Amino acid sequence: MSGEIIQGRSVEGDLELRAQVCIVGSGAGGAVVAKTLSEAGLDVIVIEEGGHTPPEVYGKYRPTETLRNLAREGGTAVTMALGDSPLIAILQGRTVGGSSVLTGGVCFRIPESVTHRWATEHGLPGFSEKELEACYAEVEREVHVETVPEHMRSKSTVLFGEGMEKLGYGMKPLRRNTKGCCGCSRCNFGCPHQAKLSVDLTYLRKALQHGTRIYADCRADELLIENGRAAGVVGRLVDGPTGHVRGKFRVHADTVVVCAGSLHTPLLLMRSGLGKRSEVLGRRLTLHPASRVAAFFDTEVKGWQGALQSTYCDDLEDEGITFTSVYAPLNILAAAVPGVGSAHHERIRKMGQLAVFGVMVHDQGGGSIYKGFGREPFVTYRMAKEDKHKLFRGVKIAAEAFFAAGAREVLLPFYGFEPVKSVDELRALDPRTVPARLGECAAFHPLGSARMGSDAYHGVVDPNGQSYDVEGLYVADGSLFPTSIGVNSQLPIMTVATRIAWGLREKLASKAPVSVAS
Repeated sequence: MSGEIIQGRSVEGDLELRAQVCIVGSGAGGAVVAKTLSEAGLDVIVIEEGGHTPPEVYGKYRPTETLRNLAREGGTAVTMALGDSPLIAILQGRTVGGSSVLTGGVCFRIPESVTHRWATEHGLPGFSEKELEACYAEVEREVHVETVPEHMRSKSTVLFGEGMEKLGYGMKPLRRNTKGCCGCSRCNFGCPHQAKLSVDLTYLRKALQHGTRIYADCRADELLIENGRAAGVVGRLVDGPTGHVRGKFRVHADTVVVCAGSLHTPLLLMRSGLGKRSEVLGRRLTLHPASRVAAFFDTEVKGWQGALQSTYCDDLEDEGITFTSVYAPLNILAAAVPGVGSAHHERIRKMGQLAVFGVMVHDQGGGSIYKGFGREPFVTYRMAKEDKHKLFRGVKIAAEAFFAAGAREVLLPFYGFEPVKSVDELRALDPRTVPARLGECAAFHPLGSARMGSDAYHGVVDPNGQSYDVEGLYVADGSLFPTSIGVNSQLPIMTVATRIAWGLREKLASKAPVSVAS
C-alpha cells in the first residue's frame, strides 16, 4: 500500500494516530530509517515540523524565498558567542527532506583517524570504514554519489587551485549526490533541476512507496513514555509559515526514533525528562565552523558558472583545516561584500570578477544547547584557542593562494577589515591582534549533542542508537556522533542511520503489523 504526505495545516481538529514506528524528523537520518523499516513491512509514521514543498515548487524559488520557506528561522539562527569566539550562523532545513534539501551535496566518508579515536578514546568499536562498508555502499547507491568532473569546475575554483598549486598544495575532486548536474550553483537553495538527489527525491519517495505516512506541519513537543518504554510522540499541528497552532496530535507507537537534528533532538529529550544520568546531553556540540575568503580579479570570473562545490584540499587535514570550493548566489554573496554607499556599489558592480573559496575547521566541541524561551534552542559556543589558530591560518593560506593566482585584492572574513591589497600586507597581520569575535563564520554540520557512548554516563545512547534511559527509543541523526568528524556530515549521518536502521529491522521485522487508525 502506498503511503502519503499529509499537510498538518489542512487538518481540521486534532490527530490521533497509531503506528509500529514513529520517526521524528524527515532529514538525512529520518528518511533512511523510514525507507529501511517500511521496506521491511513495518508500519511507519514520520513527523516533520516543516511543511511539504515539492521540488518542482522550491526549484523555482529565489534564494531568499528558499530561506524563508525551507530553512529554520529563515536562515537567521546563530550561536551566542562566549568569550573571544565568533558569532556563528547555523543553516538548517525545516521542510520535508530536512537539511538534505539545503546542502551542497558533498559526500565524504568518515576519516579513519576519527573512527579510530571513537574506538580507542570513547569505547566505540564497530565504526571503521571496513565495518561500515556495506552501509556506505547502500547509501552511495541510493543517492547516486559521483565525482564532480573537471569540466564542472568554475573559474573561481580553477583560479584558487592554480594559486594553491603555486604554494605547494594539491586539489582533489569532490564527490556529490548528483545526477545530471548542469552547474547552476544553486545546490544550497534547492536544486531547480532535481539533479541533487536529496532525500525527498530518493529515500522518502521509496518510503512512501512502501506505505510510510509523512505528516508535515507537525511539531513534536514531547515523547510519550509508559512503564519505562517509549510509547509515542505528542505535539502540535502548525499552520505552515506562520507557525500558529491549529490543533494537537498524538502518535502511539511501539518504537520511536528521534532524528530531529543536533539542535532539536536534545531539546526533545530534555523536554521529555531524559538524559539526566548523562553528562553530555546538549553539551559538546561541534559545528565544523566555516569561513569564506573572496578575491577580486581584473578579469571576468563569473564564479556562478559551474558546480557550487567541485574541489577540495585536505593537505592540512592533520592540522584540522580543510579548503573546499563554494560559490553562493550573487544576492547572498553581495550582502557580505564590505563597503558603504558608493564604495559598496562599486564592488557590487564588479561581482562578475569575484572568486570565492571556503575554509573549514575541525573543531573541539565548544557548543551547548539549552531550552530557550520559545520553540528554538539557546545555543552557546566557545571556540577553543587552537581552533582560532586553525581558522586564522586557513584564511591566510586561502588569501595567499588568491594572490598567487593574480588577485587584485582579497576580502578577509573579519568584520570591519578593509580588503587586503598585497601578500606583504596579508603576512603582516598578527593573529594576536585579530579577535576571533570579528570572524564571519557559518556552520552547516552541527554534531554531537546527544552522543553515543559506552555507558549511560558518557553517552545518551548506546552504539546501536538505543536510549540508555528507556526501551524502544532510538536516536539516528548527527546528534549521536561522539566527536566532530572534520568533513561534511550528510553521508556519514545517512551511513550511521543505515547501521542503526538495519539493527532495528532485524529486531522489529518479525513483529506482526498493527492496525492503522487515524
